[in-house]
Amino acid sequence: MTPSKTIGFGILGAGLVAPFHAKGIKHSRGGRLVAVCDTNRPRAEKLAAEYGTRAYESLNDMLADPEVDVVNVCLPNHLHFDAVLACAMARKHVLTEKPPAMTLRETDAMIEACRKAGVKFGCTVQCRVRKSIQAIRTAALQGRFGRLLQADAIMKWFRPTDYYQSDAWRMSRKSGAGVTVQHAFHYIDLLHYLAGEAAEVDARMLNLAHPGIHLEDTLYAFLGFRNGARGMVEASTALWPGVDVRIEIHGTDGTAVVVGERMTIWKFKDERPEDNEIRQYGNATQATGATGATDFGFLDHGVVIQDMIEAIHENREVVIPVSSVRHTVEIVLAMYQSAARGRPVALPVTDDDSVWSWPS
Repeated sequence: MTPSKTIGFGILGAGLVAPFHAKGIKHSRGGRLVAVCDTNRPRAEKLAAEYGTRAYESLNDMLADPEVDVVNVCLPNHLHFDAVLACAMARKHVLTEKPPAMTLRETDAMIEACRKAGVKFGCTVQCRVRKSIQAIRTAALQGRFGRLLQADAIMKWFRPTDYYQSDAWRMSRKSGAGVTVQHAFHYIDLLHYLAGEAAEVDARMLNLAHPGIHLEDTLYAFLGFRNGARGMVEASTALWPGVDVRIEIHGTDGTAVVVGERMTIWKFKDERPEDNEIRQYGNATQATGATGATDFGFLDHGVVIQDMIEAIHENREVVIPVSSVRHTVEIVLAMYQSAARGRPVALPVTDDDSVWSWPS
């Protein structure tokens, strides 16, 4: 594939998140939206018409399209596995929404299938690419925090009941719904990305404000990291009107706090010339999903999509390979296992499909 070739994208699934992928592709350098596919053909046609491209009802038909180089999998979470395997078999690169899969065995099988097919396999846990998060990541790798002590994610969002009722899968934990795996996954991933691997999880899950929906809308979890740091995840979609996520990283030599996408605290014992600029990172007016399912921008998706284009041309790994997200899947599974058993769970864990049923 020559560097001058435009990379063609096909979006699989035309639901709530698909337009953000479409906008990211439209604004990319060297990418083009070729097709939209959804078993609900009118929904596929609607999005395709907005971008002047073609609509498919069958994944196999879209995979047969020679202009499709990359498939962005935007399906309900439990359908990612079969779709990714089909894409790999068709030698299409894949960018999947989070969570990449519902189990570790599925995640591993997908990674292996894409490896054998020689295709790129990325995940849109796009919060990783924000400038504020990248600054924390760099500081952590440089040792600026000293010994890490605490890593917290606080997500106090709101979703009305009709959000869950908008698609049947959003009311089914077996389909990958619930605040832990569907919403908090991004911020659990950030704690893993910034603080390292978890060693233990102690989680509790509740339904505080959606009694007709048989899912957890609230998560409380304590984490112990392998490096000795501790952490906490508090995540909810029950808390009207919803406020921006808060990510906090504390060490013996520094503290960083991000609210939404903006850096609000950046303090280190060893002050550096770049610190004043880093303190300005983030847009205070950019919505980040707290108050509604589509209340966020497309620019982070755009960064991940642009990287896919460049990774294909440069024949390198993508910026967020699914292999780097596997441990986040494991932490989430440990949270469900801990909540179901009412006790802490040590990692690594093995798959336990029984956790995908809401307690009776």
